[in-house]
Amino acid sequence: RCAGRVEIFHNKQWGTVCDDNWDLLDAEVVCRQLDCGRALSAPGGGQFGRGVGIIWMDETNCTGMESTLSACRARPWGINNCYHGEDAGVVCSGYQGFFGIAPRKVVGGRGSVRMAAVSSFAPLRLVDGPGRCAGRVEVFHKEKWGTVCDDSWDFADAKVVCRQLDCG
Repeated sequence: RCAGRVEIFHNKQWGTVCDDNWDLLDAEVVCRQLDCGRALSAPGGGQFGRGVGIIWMDETNCTGMESTLSACRARPWGINNCYHGEDAGVVCSGYQGFFGIAPRKVVGGRGSVRMAAVSSFAPLRLVDGPGRCAGRVEVFHKEKWGTVCDDSWDFADAKVVCRQLDCG
């Protein structure tokens, strides 16, 4: 399944979406925009980890028929009463790309959406690296992120993480 924290590109930077008023109609638009099938759930509360930086959208109110998340009604860009513990997420039914993660369709275009580099199998992320595809490996388990021990860690393990996060 496609699943992860929702992020949207605006004003030359990625930011998150607040879960205030976030529901299945909003998730439906994101899943369709990412070619990920139908929305199965619209988890809030930072279930897929807390983002960093700006929170672009709050009080999102899609009808479910919009072609992009940026076409949905919401508060003005960047105006919110949220913190990253309220980051919105989606779980979609479709697309079975590499290890079940969301495709990164249209990277960097205004109004583009993505799911943060989080896998739907074992939520993984890379942190403190020079870019999205480099850094320390962390796994999300029991509502928190933790590091991965390097005992017996090898190139084969690294390749799995790279594939899982759609990093080649």
